[in-house]
Amino acid sequence: MKFKSVRFALSAKNAAACPEWELPEIALIGRSNVGKSTLINLLTSKESLAKVSATPGKTQLLNFFVIDEQWALVDLPGYGFAKVAKNQKVDFNEAVGDYLSGRENLMTVFVLIDSRLPPQRIDLDFLHWLSGCSVPFSLIFTKTDKQSTGKTKANIETFLQEMDAFMPDRPGVFTSSTKDREGRMEVLRYIRAKVET
Repeated sequence: MKFKSVRFALSAKNAAACPEWELPEIALIGRSNVGKSTLINLLTSKESLAKVSATPGKTQLLNFFVIDEQWALVDLPGYGFAKVAKNQKVDFNEAVGDYLSGRENLMTVFVLIDSRLPPQRIDLDFLHWLSGCSVPFSLIFTKTDKQSTGKTKANIETFLQEMDAFMPDRPGVFTSSTKDREGRMEVLRYIRAKVET
């Protein structure tokens, strides 16, 4: 799946600064250093569209990318990022919360989870909060190339079992590896179905 055009539109510091358009939006969010920027570059086939950094929490604004002038991919600040003043951290989380709970043209959210780790409380707490919003969401388990398929499947099932406590209906699940481009087509097909409805 190739795109005719992929462009950075703008960065917004809060929900009020988000673009006033009717484009359907697909948002990505996850814990710091989960591979969000790398996944954005994989999905768009643009290696340097989203800046990849070794420093957790580099994304501190809501970044909007327009795809084929038909829909927008929104890169949200990671939750739990480090090396940011406490007052800033509150502001960023508030901006994300306002966007996720009130953005009318937000079609779906992808929450990225590191497939190598046991369930992290910060991920579960965020998903518990997100499950109370009206926006649908799915999970993308990243970095699957760094372990066996069996280990990935076991970790995903363990994570979903933890979610069962507060969310009886399990969300959609995708896996992703930038090394072998795993998951790209599955995620893009899902996005296409969302933006064409």
